[in-house]
Amino acid sequence: MALFDLLGRRWTMRILWEVDVHQPTFRELQTLCGDMSSSVLNTRLSELKEVQLLTQGERGYALTALGRELMAKLAPLRQWAQTWDHQLQENQSTPS
Repeated sequence: MALFDLLGRRWTMRILWEVDVHQPTFRELQTLCGDMSSSVLNTRLSELKEVQLLTQGERGYALTALGRELMAKLAPLRQWAQTWDHQLQENQSTPS
């Protein structure tokens, strides 16, 4: 289950989410990910390129066909996470 190992590493999912929405350059991606260190970002990008989930073009990073397929499979998780986050925010703003 090498994929789960990779996806479980810090920042990996965030990078995939951001690249799925944008086609960011390195600096843009670093900013989108809360100014993570450049060494960590370089490592994660290298790992994702090595397993053919990301590619680097002239305009920035983009998902490969495999990356797009993975993100399509993860779409229900993204939707669930957004609903969960919304519910958490509602619960925190409502006095007990």
